[in-house]
Amino acid sequence: GDMSGDVFGNGMLLSKAIRLVAAFDHRHIFLDPDPDPAASWAERKRLFELPRSSWEDYDPALISKGGGVFPRDAKTLKLSKAMQARLGIEQAQIEPEALISAILKAPVDLIWFGGIGTYVKSSAENNVQVGDPANDALRVDGRDLRAKVIGEGANLGITQAGRIEFAQNGGRSNTDFIDNSAGVDCSDNEVNIKIALAAAKRAGKLSEPKRVSLLESMTDEVGRIVLEDNRLQALALSIAEVGGAPAVASQRHIIETLEAGGNLDRRTEGLADDQTLQRRAADGMGLTRPELAVLLSSAKLVLQDAIESGTLADDALLEETLFEAFPEPMRKPYKAQIAGHQLRREIIATKLSNRIVNRLGMVHPFELAEEEGVELAQVAAAYVAAENLFDLPDLWAAIDATAMPESARLMLFDRIAAAVGNLISDVLRTSAGTVDPAALVAEIGTRVAELTKSTGELLSAESKQQSERLREQLVAAGTPADLAARAAHLYDLDGAVGLAKLASGSGIPARDLTAAFTDIGHRLGLDWAQSTAALMSPSDVWERLLVSGLARDFQQMRLDLLRRLARRKNASKDMPGIVSRWAEEQEAAVRGFRNMVTRAQGQSPVAPAMLAQIASMARNLLSR
Repeated sequence: GDMSGDVFGNGMLLSKAIRLVAAFDHRHIFLDPDPDPAASWAERKRLFELPRSSWEDYDPALISKGGGVFPRDAKTLKLSKAMQARLGIEQAQIEPEALISAILKAPVDLIWFGGIGTYVKSSAENNVQVGDPANDALRVDGRDLRAKVIGEGANLGITQAGRIEFAQNGGRSNTDFIDNSAGVDCSDNEVNIKIALAAAKRAGKLSEPKRVSLLESMTDEVGRIVLEDNRLQALALSIAEVGGAPAVASQRHIIETLEAGGNLDRRTEGLADDQTLQRRAADGMGLTRPELAVLLSSAKLVLQDAIESGTLADDALLEETLFEAFPEPMRKPYKAQIAGHQLRREIIATKLSNRIVNRLGMVHPFELAEEEGVELAQVAAAYVAAENLFDLPDLWAAIDATAMPESARLMLFDRIAAAVGNLISDVLRTSAGTVDPAALVAEIGTRVAELTKSTGELLSAESKQQSERLREQLVAAGTPADLAARAAHLYDLDGAVGLAKLASGSGIPARDLTAAFTDIGHRLGLDWAQSTAALMSPSDVWERLLVSGLARDFQQMRLDLLRRLARRKNASKDMPGIVSRWAEEQEAAVRGFRNMVTRAQGQSPVAPAMLAQIASMARNLLSR
């Protein structure tokens, strides 16, 4: 690209630390082997502000020794020693097309695509497959790139196979639809804003001059909304990438699920077949960012469609999501127009699906739907309830705002996503698979808040130990102690929704039910079994489903027992005592079961099959 183009020009002005060593467009090749960052930034800015410009307009006095601007129609070009060293080649004379190929393969930090054309393919592709004959002579293979990062400001600068090959060789790359998504997002925001303001004009609340002035005044805030959307999307890719080879089995399962629903064409999207992905995982390699980007976007679209098709978008708790999609200056003056927006449901569905996948990852929503036997829309509804019951936005905001090693941040987000998955399952089971978020929060919110503050005195010793181990693990990775404690606390709250709901239905105080719940877990060792299953993350997708289901079962069994015991006389006054009497009635069976759990606790590591056997026997015992 060149500085007359919006994509290239804006990109090259984003940082005053940029050292632009080479660039090309359809007319010229620009070379600057040792640029001065400040002077070159100022010169690029000057060119960008001209009505029209080319690299030929660049002040030659500002180009370092050995550089220059060369016409692409020359037969051959002479390269200085400085430029040869910068590009990592030895030719003193070179044809322009070969020089451009050398620029693409240069050892640099960043390649920024800001113009038209496909310049990189994979070594397994031929030029005919690429479909851009004008650049056949320039094109290089992904495996030959020596850049650390590729930024795709333009469309189709690289084939998908080329991106994957580059990533497999250690390069950092997303896709054009990820790197370019801010432009589309900005257009969507503009349309949504103008629809609301058009309604305000029709209602006589806004004149055209005021509309224009308001739009101009909101430019920077719209930019912040768009950039935050894109930051979270890139963060979601990084969290998914950290999963590496162990996560491939679950990601393959999601690919198969999307394929079965007609929501993904593996061949069109450049995703390898199962055998190839299995071999890569066996060699310690996970899915690359370009591959994960395809799954991320596909998962969001499927989830968005599920939300739009149901009633969730009309839930009162999502009104704030609708208003947050608009700049603050128009939220109060045009409240009625936003609330009655003709794209209200689509806006909410888009924002919510983005939030769920960005925060939980692309795997959890689909696995939860499968584990609990519910539709995706119900998983989304349960997410909304959990988000409000446990103040998750505040926790995520605190993590975003706190300085820590990025590896610690990614680990923290990953562990929180797993904990939130447990809470969502709790909501789904409590609601029998049909969740009304606003009604549920109104019914049990106060009781959940009470239990949230009381976990320290209500948890068993075993649960506290599990929680402390996770906290120590996070702190050792570089997480600040307060955030590590908040993340671990989410695991402590597993079961709080079910207990609060039971308290609501039975009239028994939530603290008494929780004390009885903990007592059962301590007597039988089920709190150890549940927390062990909850913290497991096996690579095999079926084992993942198994241990996740077991964690839920260990919780549900206790809730079912409490529900039966709650019908006994004086249960509302002495629930812990009733549990003690039940244990005495089943003394021999309880003792035998506890001995088995003690033996299991002595095993290292604990196998999923062992927990499955414990669950089977616990089910028999607790049904008595």
